Amino acid sequence: MARRPAPVRLDVDALLADLGTGIIVCCGSGGVGKTTTAAALGVRAAESGRRVVVLTIDPARRLAQSLGLTELDNVPRPVKGVGEEAGGSLDAMMLDMKRTFDDVVEAHSTPDKAAQILANPFYQAVSSSFAGTQEYMAMEKLSQLRAQADREGTWDLVIVDTPPSRSALDFLDAPKRLGSFLDGRFIRLLTAPARAGGRAYLKVFSVSATIAAATISKVLGGAFLSDVQTFVAALDTMFGGFRERADLTYALLKEPTTAFVVVAAPERDALREAAYFVERLESEGMPLAGVVVNRMQALAAPSLSGGRATAAAEQLEEAGGSELTPALLRLHADLSSIAERHEGHVRRFVAGHPGVPVSTVPASATDVHDLDGLRTVGAALAAT
Repeated sequence: MARRPAPVRLDVDALLADLGTGIIVCCGSGGVGKTTTAAALGVRAAESGRRVVVLTIDPARRLAQSLGLTELDNVPRPVKGVGEEAGGSLDAMMLDMKRTFDDVVEAHSTPDKAAQILANPFYQAVSSSFAGTQEYMAMEKLSQLRAQADREGTWDLVIVDTPPSRSALDFLDAPKRLGSFLDGRFIRLLTAPARAGGRAYLKVFSVSATIAAATISKVLGGAFLSDVQTFVAALDTMFGGFRERADLTYALLKEPTTAFVVVAAPERDALREAAYFVERLESEGMPLAGVVVNRMQALAAPSLSGGRATAAAEQLEEAGGSELTPALLRLHADLSSIAERHEGHVRRFVAGHPGVPVSTVPASATDVHDLDGLRTVGAALAAT
């Protein structure tokens, strides 16, 4: 019987050393330790001499707490005591979707037009909650950070912690989705009066379009329709720039200086999600560095199988005496069962995706909540 080929190990230290001025994107489903992995990579990179900024799109406070910061916002904040001895540094920040959108408006329009857009009620709604805005603004912020790194030499590595679930890859579709929304028939109908202007509207557009616009006005309200028309008319000259920058960032994500790290847990559903990410990245031509499987259950005594531990516990219980030893043996049997299950799931994933590098991180007895914990995770990521 032919032996299965050994899985390819994800060499995290080699990745951090060889990437150059680059980007690491950590993606994965919720609850698999993705934010912790991004932070651990940032700490390890900084302490190897890299100048790193970690951008989290997940609004949870875990990243700030583990880095010893009271809060994170749209401005990079330095993490003290990390990387200084090696000549590196670590900054961290959390995406503020609306603040990023505001910054883009202010940077790419005149002061008067920017004030008009920022005060528009429809803009305020779109910039805060419109589907796809978060992913698009994540691309904008990533583009800004990379441009600042190239221009000022502030950082040589940007690490992005994406939102949980499959929406983590929605930023790949952000330019197309935003363009579809802006070019959609509904938006064109809403903005027809603003685009045509005054009486010309009656000459250019059919009676049916006029009736449709009047109906929309009745349903949505005249003030709302006016807000939408004003919003799109004011942004009309900016959207070409939006699309162009998004396309450039999309191209940047395909460069060899970018690496995607898929994070998973050693369970069937989480690894199924990881498989989806791997296949989607491959289909998009994105550079996949590998997969990190967190919280792998390890055995304290591999030579003692779960079955033997259970049998020994039963014999001791029949003989009577101390209850502690049988309880410990049964605990060992339970952990053995979990470890075997984890190993089996990872083995099947590797068999289904040969050639995809994999790194595993042992389960910790406590949650990672400080820099020392992050260093431990980083060391596990780099272990052979």
